[in-house]
Amino acid sequence: MAGVALKLSAAWRSVQLRRFSSVPGLKFHTSASPLMGATVEQFERAKSHLSSLKEDPGNEAKLRIYALFKQATRGPCDTPKPGMLDFVNKVKWDAWKSLGSVSQDEARQQYCDLIGSLVAAEGGSSAQEATKPAGSGTTYETLLVTTEEHITTITLNRPAKKNAITTEMYNDIIAALDQAAKDDSVITVFTGAGDFYCSGNDLSNFTNIPEGGVEELARRGGDLLRKYVKAYIDFPKPLVAVVNGPAVGISVTVLGLFDLVYATDRASFHTPFSQLGQSAEGCSSYTFPKIMGPAKASEMLLFNKKLSALQACELGLVTEVFPDSSFQSEVWTKLKAYAKLPPNSLSLSKQLIRSQEKDRLHSVNDAEVELLTERWKSDECFNAVMSFFQAKAKL
Repeated sequence: MAGVALKLSAAWRSVQLRRFSSVPGLKFHTSASPLMGATVEQFERAKSHLSSLKEDPGNEAKLRIYALFKQATRGPCDTPKPGMLDFVNKVKWDAWKSLGSVSQDEARQQYCDLIGSLVAAEGGSSAQEATKPAGSGTTYETLLVTTEEHITTITLNRPAKKNAITTEMYNDIIAALDQAAKDDSVITVFTGAGDFYCSGNDLSNFTNIPEGGVEELARRGGDLLRKYVKAYIDFPKPLVAVVNGPAVGISVTVLGLFDLVYATDRASFHTPFSQLGQSAEGCSSYTFPKIMGPAKASEMLLFNKKLSALQACELGLVTEVFPDSSFQSEVWTKLKAYAKLPPNSLSLSKQLIRSQEKDRLHSVNDAEVELLTERWKSDECFNAVMSFFQAKAKL
């Protein structure tokens, strides 16, 4: 496999030098019509941004870029499978084949999103330009927000950090939800850039101690968390999670506030709160027992049990699981159909369903935040977080 990695790296450098100009059979539309949010011009810019990357993004990302480029320019894989001993071409073929029937338009958008997120991870300023769709509203440093075919998609955009949520990102998500609540979309979708859905709270948030010390840090964190969860509770439109990979912590707990949760079969769901000296949030202390029963909820929230996608589906946390090879195409086919339904009917029906427990959810949110604020000030939590950082440093 080391030889394969070296050959892939060499091929990557060669592709950068050619800037994709000599790909046989490459054809582009000449119009500037939106393509799942990305125009041809934006696709061309994304290609140029690719060559500006200073760091090697790794073989997995390079294979994903190759596959999306092939899918965007030629469509689904239509070439014979290479022989077993042709290692390099076989892994490239497998990557392209794994995209299944994803449309060229959708692959083009995903290509732009991925390049944009890689540039952003290096601190580049051109990521938003590469991925910003025509007619979009506010842009964000840590999110990609697009509206297309009556679907607003909020993509967590820190792939290099597994989409861990920083303080800035919490505020961006609150703002994006407020924007989506007021736009002309019918449904709103959450997903993640790269291979992770979200790795939860960025624990570096705990290292930025303000002048007021730990007490002030805990107070600010509690206020932000309460506001963040409230944004989900009060969101008026159907909310869908497209879980494209592993999910951890608060990205899992708020799923009980979503209307649909679709997951790839390689996703997992983990809430390691007690391991970090903390307690449940996102209203999960109420929604999880209600969804999966007290015993199973306790396994997750108290004893750190990690669920596979299929296990989460069997327990009711996930609506449906799809094979990773066809995940994007199957899910987006469903979502586009849902977005054609009468919007007022959907919104009013959701509000009716949620109205019976909305006040309860706000009360649960307040109670969870109050307890967490105390936990963050405790020696037990501090020691657990420090142990986490020390263990991570040894890896």
